[in-house]
Amino acid sequence: MSAWSKQDRFNALLSGERADRPIVSGWRHFIDKEQNADDLAEITISFTKKHDWDWVKINPRATYLAEAWDNQYDFTDYQTVFPRQKSTVIPTAERLWELEVKKATQTPSLQEHLEAVRKIRQGLPDTPLIQTVFSPLTVLLFIVGRSAYVTKTVFGIEQPVTLDSLFKEHRAAAHHALHVISLTLADYVQELRQAGSDGLFYAVTGTAHPGLFDEARFDEFSRPYDSIVLEAAAYGKNILHTCGAHAKPEKFNDYRIDGISWDTVAEGNPGLDADLKATKVGGVDHGLFAANDIIQIRKQAKDALAFMKDQPFILSPNCAIPLNVTDEALEQFKNIIFE
Repeated sequence: MSAWSKQDRFNALLSGERADRPIVSGWRHFIDKEQNADDLAEITISFTKKHDWDWVKINPRATYLAEAWDNQYDFTDYQTVFPRQKSTVIPTAERLWELEVKKATQTPSLQEHLEAVRKIRQGLPDTPLIQTVFSPLTVLLFIVGRSAYVTKTVFGIEQPVTLDSLFKEHRAAAHHALHVISLTLADYVQELRQAGSDGLFYAVTGTAHPGLFDEARFDEFSRPYDSIVLEAAAYGKNILHTCGAHAKPEKFNDYRIDGISWDTVAEGNPGLDADLKATKVGGVDHGLFAANDIIQIRKQAKDALAFMKDQPFILSPNCAIPLNVTDEALEQFKNIIFE
């Protein structure tokens, strides 16, 4: 190939092939610019152009999928990247039966993000972009006001429904809810294709952590519903993100995914030498960007590129970049790819 485009590199690397070079991107929340399609599109386009990222992970507000079922949040009051949850439509597990399938084109929060994708595609016509979609299990936890991470609680919810109530005492209702959510997300994913998305950044968040779900419970309540959403996204290139400590990236070797992102330095996680089938995405501790530790950012990026030099690889932070990152830190990180 005489001249590689951004799309060429993205498609090749996520097909398990080599390109003329690895590619690089970073993503972060802009919590004052994520409440409507125009602002989200504008900041995503400007952030991408400023740093000339090779591809884009769209970073919508963390609650947008739970909002599809009318959860209410206070967008003037954030804890890190999570707005305070004011109410849940499912305060008790018995009411999971009330959840109904939504059409993306008729659901305000999904309509809003389809419009954002269209606008981002118009502003970045030649840059690969993928939309962030949480797994049905993660969305269910958000809806009922439970955290999708083992050590955290939802901002605004003091007494969430217990996991045993959801998945043991009301097991059939949980399966109903997860099926409803997965069908809704599958419809949304199909609409994303029409809006201009090249695939998904599919986040199972912290649900692979054994302290939250053991193997059997994860396989029962996540795996079949993940399959429904990922099957709907088969038209594109899909990167799965398993978040935090004990994230078990090898657990997803049989998933229909093209790339996998995980925290290579968190407790209980393998490094870049992990035995994974999908193209590896990551290599740099996202926490380093909170301190804007340019020396260590550069070192980890160089080490990752050297280790992965004979394999298809996408350099990125291991998770979302903290809000206080500086432009200099991002520029130093991005420029490593060309040194």
